[in-house]
Amino acid sequence: MKDPVHHDPVEVVGEAYELMLERAMADFRKAKEIAGPALHEFIDKARDTAVELGELTAEEAEKLADYLKRDLADAAVHLSEAGDELKEWLGFEAELVKAEIFDLFLKAADRTTLELQKLKQQAEQALHYRTGEITGPGTLVCEQCGEKLHFHKPGHIPPCPKCHATQFRRR
Repeated sequence: MKDPVHHDPVEVVGEAYELMLERAMADFRKAKEIAGPALHEFIDKARDTAVELGELTAEEAEKLADYLKRDLADAAVHLSEAGDELKEWLGFEAELVKAEIFDLFLKAADRTTLELQKLKQQAEQALHYRTGEITGPGTLVCEQCGEKLHFHKPGHIPPCPKCHATQFRRR
C-alpha cells in the first residue's frame, strides 16, 4: 500500500475504505434516480480514482471495492428483509460508529434496497467474510464457534480470537 511512513497500515486501509465510500456516495448523491447497480459503478470509479492518485495499488483498490460492495449489499439485504434499523445490522449502538460513515452506509443501503431483488443473488454469494479481508462497521460472528467480533470502523478481519477459525457471517 502506498502510504506515509508514520501511519499504522491497518488505519491506512480503514481510511482508504472510508474515502472510497465517500467518493462513491458523492457521485451517487448526484444521480437521484439511480439505485443499486449505479452505486457499484460509483464504487468502481472511486476504486479507479484511488489507483490514479497513487493512494492504493490496483490490487488493493480492487479488494477494497469488493469489500465495500459486499458490506453495502449485506446492509441492504438486512434493511429490506428484517425491516430493522441499521443498528441491528451493526450489532451494537450506532453512536459507536463514526457519524459520517454511519450516515453514508445508511443512505447507500436505503437507496440500494430499491434494486435489491436484482442484487440479492449477488449479495448472498458475497456475504461470507474471511480473515484478512476488510470489513466496514458492524458485528461478525464466527461460523465455527459463534464468537462475535465488533468493528466500530473499517478494518482487517482477524482470525477468531476464541477458536482461530477464519470464516464469519454478519450478525
